[in-house]
Amino acid sequence: MDARTRKRLHDSLFMKACRREPTPRPPLWLMRQAGRYLPEYRKLRSEVDFLQMCKRPELAAEVTLMPVRRFSLDAAIIFADILLVAEPLGVGLNFTKGEGPVIYRPVRGTAEIEALESVDVAESLGFVFEAVRVTRAALAPDLPLIGFCGAPFTVASYLVQGCGSKHYERTKLLMYEAPAAWHKLMEKLVRISIDYLNGQIEAGVQAVQIFDSWVGALSPADYRKYVLEHSRTLISSIKSGVPVIHFGTGTAGLLELLREAGGDVIGVDWRIDLGQAWSRLGDGVGIQGNLDPVVLLGGAEEIRRQTHSILKAVNNRPGHIFNLGHGILLQTPVESVAALVDAVHEHAGHV
Repeated sequence: MDARTRKRLHDSLFMKACRREPTPRPPLWLMRQAGRYLPEYRKLRSEVDFLQMCKRPELAAEVTLMPVRRFSLDAAIIFADILLVAEPLGVGLNFTKGEGPVIYRPVRGTAEIEALESVDVAESLGFVFEAVRVTRAALAPDLPLIGFCGAPFTVASYLVQGCGSKHYERTKLLMYEAPAAWHKLMEKLVRISIDYLNGQIEAGVQAVQIFDSWVGALSPADYRKYVLEHSRTLISSIKSGVPVIHFGTGTAGLLELLREAGGDVIGVDWRIDLGQAWSRLGDGVGIQGNLDPVVLLGGAEEIRRQTHSILKAVNNRPGHIFNLGHGILLQTPVESVAALVDAVHEHAGHV
């Protein structure tokens, strides 16, 4: 990457917001912006298996580019999945139609955790790094590319539960009944995730997001005892100077602990007022969010009203990245995403 491109990326709205520098409006990107709500994605998905889409760099790059061709978004996020790191562990990962990811050989005890296969990240996940390189070469020179991984707790929960869960009872029982095994599993996932994120950075992403989508199931005491140090180790091991977005859902009771674990930007969902969240997080950190994805199923006026309500709560404070509180829903009309982009862009005239 030449010096001019590096400067254009450095001066982009998204990167400025990550550094909590003033911007004429908040930058906007959307979780799952490259995905199932797009007709061109659905067409491709009808022809290619999901894992194969992830593993073929030219296809992963193509999906990454789909939304930024359609909308004036301020960052792209590489197309992948948080459980790609689980497959080389030998747990039997599959993505079933309508059911989501399934682990066929879940790990629920010390022996199973010790039996997990060793992972050479460059060898096992190099296709993601190549997808980053292909995507970065195709993106506009001023459009940042975000890399990501699943947080250790969320990935561990998938490995233990075997699939999605409402109560995460198997995960919690492992923590409570076999804490040494739990910490061993978390440490293994942290080591893999460090290499995975730094590999994406080396390949060309400008920032990374850590998805702790399930961590809101924990009490503050359990987060501190079983998760905090592992997340902190991961975040502190990411290459210096690369912004880290630390995101979770259902985390209104954990915000201070997420801040303690680390991150330049804390991502929050719609269950908490954004202004209140930032007040609790304090200075020295940005914030990302936090429109309810269901709002995008409504009309343009409601999208505009709720978007402007969030922007009013932020009150032009530097360091805000506009996003949904979680990923775009499958049934979201493309026109609604366009309406959201317009609503955020309108805000530039009111700063």
